[in-house]
Amino acid sequence: MTTILPTPAAWPHPLLPAAGPADPTDLDAAVRGGAFAGLRRAVTELGATGTIATLAAAGLRGRGGAGFPTADKWRACAGQPERIRYAVANGYEADPAGGTNRLLMETRPYAVVEGLAVAALSVGAEEAILAVRAEYADAIRALGTAVAEATGAGYLGEDVLGGGARLVMTIRPVGGAYMLGEETVLLRALEGRRGQPEQKPPFPSERGLFDRPTVVNNVATLATVPWILVHGPEAFAAIGDPGAPGTVLVGISGSVAAPGIAEVPTGTPLGEIVALAGGVAAGHAVKALLVGGPSGGLHPADRAATPYTFAALREAGAHVGSGSIVVADERACVVDLAKLLVRYCADEACGKTVPCRIGLRRLAEIAARMADGRSRPTDLALASDLAADVIASALCDHERLAPSPLLTGLRYFRPEIDEHVLRGTCPAGVCSPVRRAAAGPAGGR
Repeated sequence: MTTILPTPAAWPHPLLPAAGPADPTDLDAAVRGGAFAGLRRAVTELGATGTIATLAAAGLRGRGGAGFPTADKWRACAGQPERIRYAVANGYEADPAGGTNRLLMETRPYAVVEGLAVAALSVGAEEAILAVRAEYADAIRALGTAVAEATGAGYLGEDVLGGGARLVMTIRPVGGAYMLGEETVLLRALEGRRGQPEQKPPFPSERGLFDRPTVVNNVATLATVPWILVHGPEAFAAIGDPGAPGTVLVGISGSVAAPGIAEVPTGTPLGEIVALAGGVAAGHAVKALLVGGPSGGLHPADRAATPYTFAALREAGAHVGSGSIVVADERACVVDLAKLLVRYCADEACGKTVPCRIGLRRLAEIAARMADGRSRPTDLALASDLAADVIASALCDHERLAPSPLLTGLRYFRPEIDEHVLRGTCPAGVCSPVRRAAAGPAGGR
C-alpha cells in the first residue's frame, strides 16, 4: 500500500479524510461517514441542472491534468439531443511514477462510485463505466464490491434512490500503452478498437463512446463531487488557488526521505510539497524536479516557489499531468534524464500522426547525441525547431507535451547541456560522452 503522507492539520481533505473505515468496501461504515449523501442531494433536491450549477459555482476543474471546468463538460454532454449517453471514469493512470488514482480507488471506492453516479445522472446517462488499469487488481476488487453493494442498496440500479432514474454501472479493466490515459484513446479501447486519439472537435461530450455523447472524468475529479454537494460550493471554492480551487493528490518520489502521496491545496509551492516527503534524501541537494510525469517539465531547485496550479506550471513549461513530482538530486544528469524521458514518450507514441511518430523519434536521437558527446553543431537549434513543429501539429496532449523534458532542460539547465554539447563532458559524471580532440576525429574519453 502506498504511504499517505501527513499534512498540516489546517489543510482540508475532500479526497482523503484523516480517518476512514478499516474496510473501505464496508457500505454501512461508508454511509455512516457520509457516503451517498451527495448523490441523495443531487437526486432529491438539486436535479441535473442544479447539480451542474453547483459544480460551476465551486469552480471544480478536471484532475486528470488538463484542468477543464467540470461543469462545462457535463453541461455540454447533457445538452446533446441523443437519448443514449454514457459516463466514463478514467482510472487508467499510465504514469510509471503515478499511483494517486490507484490509491483513491483502493481506499475510497464509494466516493468514486458516487461521483460517477452523480455525473451519469446529471448528463442523462443510464450506463456508467469505470475504466481501470488491468494491473490494478486491488482497485478492481474494491470497486467491484462497491458497485455491487451500492446496487443492492438502491444507490444504483433500476430506480436510483427512488427518483425514477435507471443507472447501470460496470467495471472495465483495460490494458495497453501509456496513451490510454488520453480520453479519446480510452474510449476507442473500450470499443475494442485500436487506441489512438481522435481529432477534436467533436469532443467526447458530443461524439464519444460508440459515437454517443459521453462525459469522461478522472476518478479524482469524480471523487471530489460528493464533498462539494455535501459541504457546498462556497466551502470548496475557498480552498487553495481561486482560479482552480480545491485539493489535488500528488505523488512524491525519487530522492526524498519518505516517498508517498499527499493531498495538497492547489497553489501550494513545489518546495512545500516536496517537504511533505521529508525533503531531499539526507546528504544531498535538490537539482531538478520532474513535474507532471514522463512528459512533464524539469524544474531547477531555485523554482521551488512555483505554485502547484494548472496555469503556473504551464507557464513554467510543466503541467499537473498525472500528479507526480520526481525529485532528482545532484547525482543526476539532466541531459540523461531528458534523453530517457523523450525516448520513453517516443516509444509510447501511438504513431497516428507523422510529426509525432517521426518527430519524437528524431528528438530522442538528438537527446541521445547530447548525452554521449556526439552532438552536431546544429543540434540545439534543430531540437528547438523540431519541438515547436511537433507541438504546433499536435493531435493530442501526448504529442503536445512530449518535448517538455528536453525544452525545459534547454530553458533551465543550459550550462549542463553546453558541457555535453560543446565540451563533451558530463558534470554529474553520469554520462560517458566522447571527448573531442582539438582537431581530427574524436579521441578517447
